[in-house]
Amino acid sequence: MTNNSKERKRPAFIDNIYRPDAKVGRFLSVLVLFGIAVGLKQGVQNNYLSDILYVGPNERGIIDAFRELPGLLLIFILALMYRFTDSRVFKIGTALMAGGIAGLFITASSEMLLIKVLVVIFMVIFSAGEHIIMPVRSTIAMELAKREKTGSSLGITTSINQVGTIAGLLLVTGIFIILEKNGFSRIDLAGYRIVLGMAAGLMTSAALVASALQETTLKAPRQRLYFAKKFTKYYIMEVFYGSRKQIFLTFGPYVLVREYGTDPSIMSMLMAICAVFVMVCSPLIGKLIDKVGYKAVMVADTLILIVVCLLYGYAHILFAPGIAFIVVCCNFILDQIISIASMANNVYVQRISSNREEITATLSTGISVNHIFSVFIALIGGWIWEAAGIETLFTISAVLGLISSIYAATIKKSEEVEVRSEEQ
Repeated sequence: MTNNSKERKRPAFIDNIYRPDAKVGRFLSVLVLFGIAVGLKQGVQNNYLSDILYVGPNERGIIDAFRELPGLLLIFILALMYRFTDSRVFKIGTALMAGGIAGLFITASSEMLLIKVLVVIFMVIFSAGEHIIMPVRSTIAMELAKREKTGSSLGITTSINQVGTIAGLLLVTGIFIILEKNGFSRIDLAGYRIVLGMAAGLMTSAALVASALQETTLKAPRQRLYFAKKFTKYYIMEVFYGSRKQIFLTFGPYVLVREYGTDPSIMSMLMAICAVFVMVCSPLIGKLIDKVGYKAVMVADTLILIVVCLLYGYAHILFAPGIAFIVVCCNFILDQIISIASMANNVYVQRISSNREEITATLSTGISVNHIFSVFIALIGGWIWEAAGIETLFTISAVLGLISSIYAATIKKSEEVEVRSEEQ
């Protein structure tokens, strides 16, 4: 009777997507808390680097290359924790994120000669936690779901996380609007200190809540390094994804900040709008993956990407300045929406995996694979921007998108059946 009573108290969407015995409340709460913290950090990061530290496109690429190193080394980092359950890895990653934001707050509150070096160090610490969480968060989300609802589960967890991100970004907008009305400008440290202090407090709270999470059923030791022939197409898709992702992640926002002079309040508002669209669209894309299949979503995603690339690179040529700014803002939002479709890669892995341990190991390896090219693109992307212009940079990204789309079209539905039949 007690169990039935507990089940009736769960929201309908929880009962529809997650297993009857799954306890998801605390896990989703952690996602909301660190979503707010990440939103606060994201809202000021690009302006802080550009307006306070005077980081140009080339330096920005170098900084992001260091920031992406934990992703490149992820399989080795997780190898050190190969005996840990996924929930324990999740807790460690959240704690590292808290430490990274706390360090950024301390750095922003001080006047130091080596401030850029310290900022990079703390960004790397935060990134290490963020990357450690990536594969296990997806695995936990799919583990808690019914088998036929894994895409929906990934969509819902992404959407709930976005609620927190939206709140954090709107806080940034509000804080900087209030500060501007009181005589502060975008080059004053006060706003950055306030925002990073709040982010540090919230991320620490998320780490404390995460530390109380119950262990998942994922208790089998994961393999230290995992490469399997059946995942070859997934690894190659991750190479393409890592390349195009890095161009947008590093240089997309910098186009707005450097080329169009976007201040923190507008930048964070744009990111908040993106987060709203991601929150709304994530469950829809998750359901779309379940309905039409991961292959169709992969192909459509990369085709839309080509348009996004061309608008980033050529809006200032095709349109008048005011119109170009609006076009790039809309493009920025579209860019964020289509990035959700990367969930299809995770579902593809889940469909051809033998067990849950293999899913986590493969996703971890995939993240490291895509970061090999992420680091390379970050290093040369800023140089390409300064040497040949943003037109060349985003044209290269469009070509990568086209090749990725063609390759995604080679994935066959029969692979899933064949692999399953071999493993039975």
